[in-house]
This record gives sequence, C-alpha cells and structure tokens, in this order.
Amino acid sequence: MKKNLRKWAKEQNKSEKSKKLAELLAKTDEYKQAKNIMLFYPLENEVNLLSLLDDKTKNFFLPRINNDNILCCPYQKGDKLALSSFKTQDPQSPPVDKNQIDLVIIPALCCDKNNYRLGYGKGFYDRFLKDFNGKKIICIPEELIVETVYPEEHDIPADIVISC
Repeated sequence: MKKNLRKWAKEQNKSEKSKKLAELLAKTDEYKQAKNIMLFYPLENEVNLLSLLDDKTKNFFLPRINNDNILCCPYQKGDKLALSSFKTQDPQSPPVDKNQIDLVIIPALCCDKNNYRLGYGKGFYDRFLKDFNGKKIICIPEELIVETVYPEEHDIPADIVISC
C-alpha cells in the first residue's frame, strides 16, 4: 500500500504552490513565535520554502544526514551545501542540539487527514521527531492530502498541516 502511495505522490509536482505555501506558513502564530526554524532543501518536485530564508528576524537550519540520523545545522542563504548519499543538499556547518529548534517544517510526499506524513521510507524524520519538543508543520498542496498514509506505531504526526 505505502509503496503505491509513495509512487503516486512522487509523480505529483509540489513546487507549483511553493510561494503560496510559504506565505501561508509565515502568517501562522507558530512561525511568528519561532526564533529557530528548521526547513528542508527540496528535492525535485518538492515544495520549496527556501524563500523564507529572506526573513532576517529568524535563525534557519537545514537537516544534514549522518548515518541514520538527521543533524540540525545552521544555514543562511548562500552557505555551502554538499550533496548527500540520499541526494539531499546538506549544510556543512556544525550541528546544534535539535531542542534549540522551535519549529520544524517536515517534508512529505503526501499526508493524511490525521497529520501523518508519507516520506521516502528511510525513517530519518521519525527518528528525529521522536523526542523533539518544538512544533511540527507540513506544507503541502491540498491534492496530496489523502484519507490515510497507513501510519505505523513509530510514525509521528505533525501538529499542523498547511495546504492550498
């Protein structure tokens, strides 16, 4: 089931609604109250929220994959990135404790009506979010909100899903 759902979701182009999703996110109380925000560097056809990096009132972070875990690394527009084995653009700055982060924007291929996400199946974000204390938001086109993503016991839902 998840395999077919993942295949379908990967074929959808999420980048078209990126600008509007970034605007909607910036209007939320969670974003306004957060000082330290972790975004993600988008893969092909993923929602691209990097326009938020222009907000100089926030400190931004990007994930860096280290073995089976995500490290939370400071990032400013123009900082050096390196291609990871997972084909993500990862920052090279020293990581910080994830609980310094107020808000994490979680990538998702799709999500369900209970705020569970379908990722790429490697479990990076599930492990990262397991004992994370901040807020968790998914920004995704509304057509990629499905009835269920077949969550498992280890899956952690987002606090909020923003769609348009």
